[in-house]
Amino acid sequence: MELNNQIIAITGGARGLGFATAKRLGQQGAKVALLDMNAEALDSAVSKLASEGIDAQAFVVNVAEEASVTQAFADIAQQMGALSGLVNNAGITKDALLVKAKDGEVQKRMSLDAWQSVINVNLTGVFLCGREAATQMIEAGKEGVIVNISSISRAGNMGQSNYSAAKAGIHALTVTWANELSRYGIRTGTVAPGFINTEMTAAMRPDMLERIASGVPLKRLGEADNIAQSIEFVLTNDYFTGRIIECDGGLRL
Repeated sequence: MELNNQIIAITGGARGLGFATAKRLGQQGAKVALLDMNAEALDSAVSKLASEGIDAQAFVVNVAEEASVTQAFADIAQQMGALSGLVNNAGITKDALLVKAKDGEVQKRMSLDAWQSVINVNLTGVFLCGREAATQMIEAGKEGVIVNISSISRAGNMGQSNYSAAKAGIHALTVTWANELSRYGIRTGTVAPGFINTEMTAAMRPDMLERIASGVPLKRLGEADNIAQSIEFVLTNDYFTGRIIECDGGLRL
């Protein structure tokens, strides 16, 4: 798919990986619809993109709520036109061990709220947004691409039962949708980042970041634009569907 003048929606688009993706795709001529919960952050992101000549519009949405997602995608179609692409990037973390015990006595457990809230945003949100995007593409008679953002944690990561389960499920959706949607000219792909320099990692202790970086074969964290490049590849390579790109500096060799 040629990106010029294509309408691409990006969830979690106000900051981090989502904003970097909007910038990269916008530089290729795409018109980007930024979806996020924070209206102020969205307005700031749109303003920054506009200063670089990128056509971007903001849409406030809670990806975990069906009515909110339905309305946001209807607004995109009305204000910008039918989508050609979707990047399912929105996600949260609420890390905790499944159980934490001392001397044979369980002291803490992952709460149901921590489990459910991460599943709601990171997995159900991908389902809801993917369903709306596919519906819009089919009804407009347009071919398109859905890119889902997973994580290397999809293989399992201590303290992240909720996050790992959601990220594993995301790739299962990608494979399923590749089979179901190819008849309509819709491709899918997953990008699984490793440790990336974002606001989330910036909040970590320097010694912890150094320890993480030392475990990466390339000996550094990735940059948000590295992930944006991978997303661009999925969008523009017309023979890519149902597969995953792990962009992690070789962490999972």
